[in-house]
Formats: sequence, structure tokens, C-alpha cells
Amino acid sequence: MKVGALIALPVVLLLANSARALAVAPDPSLSVPLQPFGEQVERLQVALKFLGQPLTLQDQRAIKTALVSRNEAPAVHAIETVLDKYVLAVVTVGPESRVGVKRGNAVPSLVQDGTRVFLVKVVNQAGVTVPLAVESPNRGSVYIPSDESSEPASRLTAADVRERWADISLFAQPPMEERLSGLPLEYKILVVSSRDAGLRSARLSFNVGQGSQDVGFLNEISVLFNVAPAHTIALHVLDADGQPTMASFIFRDELGRIYPNPIKRLAPDFYFQPQVYRSDGESIRLSPGTYTATYGGGPEYISKAKSFRVGRSAPTGLDFRLDRWIDPAKYGWYSGDDHIHPAGCSHYENPTQGVDPKDMNRQVLGEHLNVGAVLIWGPCFYYQRHFFQGRQDNTESTAHSLLHYDLEVSGFPSSHAGHLVLLNLKNIMYPDTKRIEDWPKWDLPVLRWAKSQGALAGFAHSGWGLATRTDDLPNYEVPGFDSIGANEYIVDVTFPNAVDFISLGDTPYVWELNIWYQTLNVGYRTKISGETDFPCVYDSRVGEGRTYAKILAPLTYDNYVKAVQDGAVYVSDGRSHLMDFEVNHTEVGTHGSQVELAVPGTVQVGVTASAYLPVNPNRAIGELPYNEKPFWDLERSRLGTTRKVPIEVVVEGLPVARTEIVADGSIQKINFNIPISKSSWIALRILPSSHTNPIFVLVGGKPIRPSRQSAEWCLKSVQQCWTQKASKISRRELPEAQKAYDHAREVYRQLIRESSD
Repeated sequence: MKVGALIALPVVLLLANSARALAVAPDPSLSVPLQPFGEQVERLQVALKFLGQPLTLQDQRAIKTALVSRNEAPAVHAIETVLDKYVLAVVTVGPESRVGVKRGNAVPSLVQDGTRVFLVKVVNQAGVTVPLAVESPNRGSVYIPSDESSEPASRLTAADVRERWADISLFAQPPMEERLSGLPLEYKILVVSSRDAGLRSARLSFNVGQGSQDVGFLNEISVLFNVAPAHTIALHVLDADGQPTMASFIFRDELGRIYPNPIKRLAPDFYFQPQVYRSDGESIRLSPGTYTATYGGGPEYISKAKSFRVGRSAPTGLDFRLDRWIDPAKYGWYSGDDHIHPAGCSHYENPTQGVDPKDMNRQVLGEHLNVGAVLIWGPCFYYQRHFFQGRQDNTESTAHSLLHYDLEVSGFPSSHAGHLVLLNLKNIMYPDTKRIEDWPKWDLPVLRWAKSQGALAGFAHSGWGLATRTDDLPNYEVPGFDSIGANEYIVDVTFPNAVDFISLGDTPYVWELNIWYQTLNVGYRTKISGETDFPCVYDSRVGEGRTYAKILAPLTYDNYVKAVQDGAVYVSDGRSHLMDFEVNHTEVGTHGSQVELAVPGTVQVGVTASAYLPVNPNRAIGELPYNEKPFWDLERSRLGTTRKVPIEVVVEGLPVARTEIVADGSIQKINFNIPISKSSWIALRILPSSHTNPIFVLVGGKPIRPSRQSAEWCLKSVQQCWTQKASKISRRELPEAQKAYDHAREVYRQLIRESSD
């Protein structure tokens, strides 16, 4: 069961800090090797951060200093000193595996309808490697409806209900381990939630299996908790135009602890995100204290913060007004995420079988996307397909935000060849199949089936399997073609009307763009589209990779898909924008994105551009290698410590002109004069943040002649792709697949013969 399914009530995370003198001091007699102990402590810190409670910066620095020490025993002692402040129980496993427990140093304070996290210190004299278990008679089935082992509520007396006031468990999800490591010293995480307010007593006992309990109740402690009451606080949320809206919120207290606690969330709040989404009139439950709410509406908004205090009585409400720095929809450019999931990866699967459209729609509304393509795929396919309505939008859609269920062919027999995104399907089941296991084991038949019903078909997370050792664009290193990105695309693109687009935004941009540039260079006109692959590649939020589609007619899913098909699209992380890209006054996506010149000459390239960066650089992102997440982020485009970013004109994959703009949110009309000597394609980019589709300039009526290097790269790539995919295609389908690959080889050989260089 997923972490978020443990409890259904909203909760608040608080890691107890001790203000009293240490009752349990580090044991200098313990001999613990620093390397494995340090590795466990690092995983402990990662887990606490995931739970919304990183250690204080001071404590993190102290641990970091200790971990690089040459003197192991003092270093271990120093780390113990830091962590022991947070320990509620010290568990000793004696040489005969008998368990004894003593109280630790943490103050036993809780929050009503909330959760606090404590540490359990384990002194493992026996070196056992079995699971550590915690038990309590105060753990209640009334409070925890998912606890199948507890008695039905109808059998409980009033006294039972009163006693079972808590949820008490050890956090054993990754990166933590359920079993003890066998080291003489380690720390576990104890999670305690309270239904009630006031003073509440709990008995906690620990064991490492039958027979491990010590005599005389020495494996048990009684803890008197002081539970602070929680207040319901109404949120009044307005958009920049004064209209009620949905926003994302991260609530933190003075020590940086997140509310509600991620570990205890159920949909619509997701446990793997720090933020929650709340619309105007909804609420949050908080106990007395001082808080900061960080709020916004996605990358088109400026993130803001508001501090407030909750006293004995809650404030009547909190007012929030969002601040937009750009609204592309005012210029006819509507945002979409073509790849988000309702189940699998970070999502819940059982017992809820994924999340429903209302939950998904909160994500889309909270990030202010105009279109959210929710893709059903392998996990929970048979349950989630009930939400598929063909070409009808989901009923959760609004006039300005569409939710539409479609399909990703992932977790299907053809997945090895590359995952497919199929948009605007009429039917979701492949002909003559009842199970996904019956589907084809390579991509071309699936693409043809999708196109036969008028759908749009492309490749997901395109860069996987296309890694290269160089970051040159384009480059001629043949990648492995050994994963689930745009791999078999190199074959499918040679068949007319088989594939419409490849997706960008959620894999390293060099890997994504290189295969696209190569196929553009040999004359193909595949489009690009933006995606996040939420919550798989990214689970922080939807809309990390976006399609911005030019729609002159009313916003409909049909019109959105048509814009992608026509190429009236730029892809962006939402932090930079390349609107109304045109060559000689022909805008991308119109007139076939084609401009004709009678003779070689100079063309005028125009674009309406804008970008927004905070004044201060974020080095944590800006200095990352290009193949580490976040892959597309305007911070990577920042020039030094300035607020400037470069806009490049790309001709046949190579930058030929460049200008710089200040990323202060201002909107600028920019023009370039670009000499064109032969038929070519032209695009604009701010790497790695945004990229337009191309406009094709034909000189003297001649087609774009293939680049020999690109054609040779494509031919070698077909050969490499076959070595990786052939063994996974069924014997029945293999002859047809062989013909398709042979066809692609011959096409590229012919293009080599026709090449101009």
C-alpha cells in the first residue's frame, strides 16, 4: 500500500525539538564504523525532507562536517549528539535479542488531526537484521479506516473509541528500510498522529519478533502527549484579474515544517508533493503557531509568500491574490501538458486504483493549464479506462481549462520500442484485443491504428535510449536506441502520416532535439509537443513541460490537437515564451509553415518574446549537468549572474544568429535578418527552456535537400535500433517488422544518394 493510503484525515507534520536537558546521552562505548553509519544518516535526512521535515540547517551542517572527519569515533559521537535531540524512544536489542526501551529526549507534543515525526534510536547489541516493530493499544481503527486488521467500529465501546485515539507507526518506505541493518547503532522514524486535542497517554512497545520482548515490561514505555488543537482556516483565493481561482500552497511553520504532512495525505492532496491545491472558499487546518504560505499558479505567475499567526482562536480567513507576469492566452497561445497520469509511478494504485478526474483536475487548475491530457496507461488501465469518453472532454472541464482522457501505450507489449502518446482517440482498445497483452509488440501497427481513427500520434519522453556522450547539437554519435523514448521513431517517420510529433520537456534536451534535428535535416516535418510525464519523470507538479498552441477559434480539445498537428506550437517550461514566430510574415502553423523564395536571399524572422527569472541566480539548478533534472528550466539559460537569456535562430540545426533579452517579464518584438542560400528549415529557441516548431523556406521551388551526415546518421540508427528491438518482437510480427525496417533503410540510402553535401 502506498504511503498516502495509511490514513484518510488531513494532517500536519512537526518534528519534535527538545528544549530540555538531554536525558539520554550518546554512548561513547559504541563502536560504529562511520561510512555505513553515515550512509544511513544521509538516507534518514532524505526521508525527513520527503516527510516535509528536513533537519535544521544548523544540524545539517553539523552532520556534514562530521561525515568528512578523519576521526571516526568523535564523528559518530557528534552525529549522535545532533540526532538524539529528536529521539522519543531508545530501543536496546540485547545480546540475546531481548528488547528494552527507555524514553528519549524529544518533547512529546502533538497536533490534533495532525502528525508529528520523532526518531527512534536503536542500539543493536545482537546485530540482528530483522524488522523493528512498534505496537500500541492506543492505535485506533476508528481513526484509521484503512486498518483492515482492526475491529469493525460497530464492535467498539465508548471506552475503546476513547483509548484508540492515535495512529502510531514506523516509517519504512524508501529510502528507509524495514529491517535493521545490523550495525550497533542506527535511527528509525516514528510517526504519531492524533485524532483528539488535550492530554493523551500512549503505551509504546517495540520488538524484533516473537520472544524478543524483555521481562517486566521493559520493552514498553508510556508517553503523555500534549495535543494542541487544530483550527479550520478559510482561504480566499483570487486570480490576478480578481476572479476566484485555484492556487498551489506550501504551508510551513517557523522551523520549515510542511503542513499538512505529506506522509498522511490522500487524494486530492498527493503525498509526493510539498504543495497542496486550494480554491477560493476552501480551507486548511493548522494548530497555534506562526506560518508562512508560499503560493502561486504555475510558471506564468510570480511566487509570493505571506506570513501569519494562528493563536488560540483561528483567523476568520486568509486572503491571497495571485500575481501573473504573463498571460499567453491573451495572445491566443494556450498552454497544455500532453502527458499526465492518473495512476502509477508516484501515484496511488491500490486500494483506490489511481485517482479520479476531480483529483487530476485540481492539479491542472492549480498550475493554470488550459489543457490537461490525462493519459491512461498500463497501471490501473482496466479501472481508469472507465473515465475515457472518446472525443468528449471530461465533465470536470471548464471553458478555460479542459481535462481530456487519452492513452499512452506504455506497459504494453510495444513499450520497448518507444512509448506512444495518442491524442483525441475515438476508441481506446486495439482491434480484436481484450487485454493489453494482446496488443502489437512494435510501434508501427499501433500508430497506424491511431491514425485510422483521426487521432494524433507521437512519442513520449523522447530522449530515453538516445543518450550521447557529447552535448553538441546536432551530433552524429549513434545512441543505443535501447530504451522507451523516440526509438522506433527513426523507422516510423519514413512512412507517410504515421507519426505526428515527438515530445520535449521531460528528458535531456540534447537527446530529444538531436533525433528531431536529424530527421528535419533529411526532409521530414515532424512536429514537437510539450509534456511532463507526471508523476513519473516529474512528480513535483503538472505543466513542467508545456505545449503552447495558437488557437484563434474557441478553446476546444479538437482545436488544440489541430494546432499541434499543424505545428502552431512552441514548447516551453512556461518561464520563457516565443510567440508569433514568423518568417517573411508567414506565421508558424499557417500555410503549411512554408515560405517560398524565387532565388536565394535574406528573410525576416520575427517573434514576440518574453521570459522571467528571479533577480538572484539559483545555482542549484544553473550549475547542474544538462542530463540531470530539471532538464528544461530557464535558470539554465541565465547568462552568468545577469538576468539575461539568449534567443537563437536555428537553421538546419545550427545557430546562425543570436540576441539577448532581459528576463524581467517584459514582452518584446524581436526581428532578425537571416540569409538563406538554399531550401532550409528555421526555428527559434531559448535553450533549454523553449523551442518553436520550424518554418520551411523553399528556394526556387526545390525541396529541402538532405544532409548527407544526417542521412547517414539516420541509416546507422535504423541498424542500431533493429539490434535492440528485433528480439522483443513476436515471431508472428517479425516478418512485417523486418519489412518496415528494410523500407526505412532503403529510404535513408536513397536520401544519402540525393544529398547535397
